[in-house]
Amino acid sequence: MNELMNNSKEPIEKASIWQVAKAVFWAFLGIRKKSDLDHDAERITPLQVVIGGLIGATIFVVSILMLVKLITS
Repeated sequence: MNELMNNSKEPIEKASIWQVAKAVFWAFLGIRKKSDLDHDAERITPLQVVIGGLIGATIFVVSILMLVKLITS
């Protein structure tokens, strides 16, 4: 499917872990450039987005819980 979106004949390489993490981080903040969104849409698969989102949400929740525990203790 990704090859259909690409007008050239060269195959599209999958996104790296850091590219997925960066895309998920900016998605959590709600700040994205249109060009970055288009670039990510070509390379990042839905499975990578789901896994990255779950990991990001887990890190966020654990960080908040640790901060609350630190403040209240």
